[in-house]
Amino acid sequence: MSKSQQSQEPLSDLEKSMNVIIDVFHQFSRREGDRDTLTKKELKLLIEKQLANYLKHVKNKATVEQIMKDLDVNKDAQLSFGETMLLVTRVTCATHEHLHEVEDQQHQHHHQHHH
Repeated sequence: MSKSQQSQEPLSDLEKSMNVIIDVFHQFSRREGDRDTLTKKELKLLIEKQLANYLKHVKNKATVEQIMKDLDVNKDAQLSFGETMLLVTRVTCATHEHLHEVEDQQHQHHHQHHH
């Protein structure tokens, strides 16, 4: 299949989400220093602006310093896209669990009304 045929395919929701994640990363990574990594300042901004609601679901309330240290696998004091994806993955998994907990509580609550 040639490239032009592939580009005719509309993007799926998941593919669109992937593009959004990449775009958001670049909105912050391009502010200072290396254009394709996040400094601690850029990470802090990204968390404040883009993860304000969902980061609450991550059980241990880590500081930006802790998050940075935790994600910075190669210890170069900046986060590559791959390293940043670890945070996205963790927060997404925690949110998924949280939604199930909420669902379970509502479900139980729902049953109590019938009796």
